[in-house]
Amino acid sequence: MNLKEWIFTTDHKRVGVLYLIGSMAAFIVAGVMALLMRIELSTLGPTITSNPSSYNVWLYAHGAVMILGFQIPALTGFFANYCIPLMIGAKDVAFPRVNALSVWLFYVGIILALLTFFIPDPPDVMWTGYPPYSTITAGNTALYSFTVLILGFASIIGGVNFLTTIAYMRAPGLTWNKLNIFVWCTLGAFILQLIFVPVLGTAVTLISMDKYLGTHFFDPTRGGDVLTYQNLFWFYSHPAVYVIFLPFFGVLFEIVATFAKNRVFNYKAVVYGGIGGIILLSGVVWVHHLYVTGMVDWIRIGQMVTTLMISVPVGLMLIGLVGTLYKGSITFETPMLYALGVLFLFLIGGLTGIPLALTSLTLHLSDTYYVVGHFHYVMAVAGTFSIFAGVYYWFPKITGRMYNEFWGKLGFWVTFVGTNIVFWTMMDIGVKGMPRRYYDYSHFSQFEGAHQLMTLGAAILGVGFAIALLNWIIGAMKGAPAGDNPWKSMSLEWTTVSPPPHGNWPSPPSVSEEWTPYAYDNKR
Repeated sequence: MNLKEWIFTTDHKRVGVLYLIGSMAAFIVAGVMALLMRIELSTLGPTITSNPSSYNVWLYAHGAVMILGFQIPALTGFFANYCIPLMIGAKDVAFPRVNALSVWLFYVGIILALLTFFIPDPPDVMWTGYPPYSTITAGNTALYSFTVLILGFASIIGGVNFLTTIAYMRAPGLTWNKLNIFVWCTLGAFILQLIFVPVLGTAVTLISMDKYLGTHFFDPTRGGDVLTYQNLFWFYSHPAVYVIFLPFFGVLFEIVATFAKNRVFNYKAVVYGGIGGIILLSGVVWVHHLYVTGMVDWIRIGQMVTTLMISVPVGLMLIGLVGTLYKGSITFETPMLYALGVLFLFLIGGLTGIPLALTSLTLHLSDTYYVVGHFHYVMAVAGTFSIFAGVYYWFPKITGRMYNEFWGKLGFWVTFVGTNIVFWTMMDIGVKGMPRRYYDYSHFSQFEGAHQLMTLGAAILGVGFAIALLNWIIGAMKGAPAGDNPWKSMSLEWTTVSPPPHGNWPSPPSVSEEWTPYAYDNKR
């Protein structure tokens, strides 16, 4: 491997692999922070640190790095870069140099985020950055704000690049209604990024100005309003859930269709009703994060209705997945196990989200471990499982080699068991009144056994993820040759050699009028 070629590459596939390496490094860091928190909470009182601020730093790092450094870059960086040009028959993205710039901005952002651990008085503000705490006593938050701005800029230029690529670089004959569901989903995610990332950038800029330049945008003693920040933050951060959700559902559709050997059920309803509905509604549901902050009833009720309404397009996508499984010739390779695991985890997360959409119940459940368990089910572990499913699925295409199937399945089951031990227990103690974000829960000593069980589950979860990471590394170095299309997929990316050469195909591909990426013979 020529390091210089990788550093200066503009090849979309290598850029994608660089995103994968960086996001997995971020995943490991965020995972270590989670394990430190769980070890600390395994007993009453101090366990591995006597400094509550250290716990807050771990909490900040886990949330910020897992979302901004792992999930969003893996889904919209790695999968989009590697797969979309191959899926649409393009030789590269529309602006290769801009693409290379985006990945190196991502690396700069990740390095700055990690540097916050080593500066005096590191930030302990959580990834939300709420004032007035973040502007008064939260440590040095400048690097965090700068990191958010850099990663946001990388997302924006990446979004423009891929919207242009999808619109203008499709192979001859590849109409909009023949695009892979993954392409549609990622297109939707980039639209959301372009609309909402500038709002987050504005919020962190204003809060940095309050802290370091003496302005008072969020200082209520000087005419500011802390709720303005919360509205700006969640106006981006709830759509960010769908920036994660859409690509990971796109990954699921590719895997389920391939391993069920079935056409995608109700393709147009999934695209226009599911993906389109999520894009339209994602910007009008953020206020459910602010139910307990105080607002007039008609706003609270209106946001409750829109929050419940967004379950309709999400339901269309779930029906599409289940319908694709129906009467399929299903095989259960590792990618399919992870995909089915996502369906189970997401269903639990979705059903447990209904009480949080209802204003009367949210007043009691807000800031409890129930909320933590819910969003980990619906976004964190469901998104992570889908990323692992996708890496396993496209692993033969990326490396030309096959991973070890036994270790792949073992890693899935270990991870699946650990996940449910941790997050089901969280929701259970949350309903019973255990608040989140507590370094010392001596006043809730009845939950010590539950915390010890969650720590055990987190250790099991870590072992499962470690098995998967080692399986990829060993498979990439020593795995058996995989062939060009080991899954017998109909999608365009599997028609070229594995791994694809620079330019992807010797000559530009074209598709026939009858072809679709899901043109399997299985009839229902």
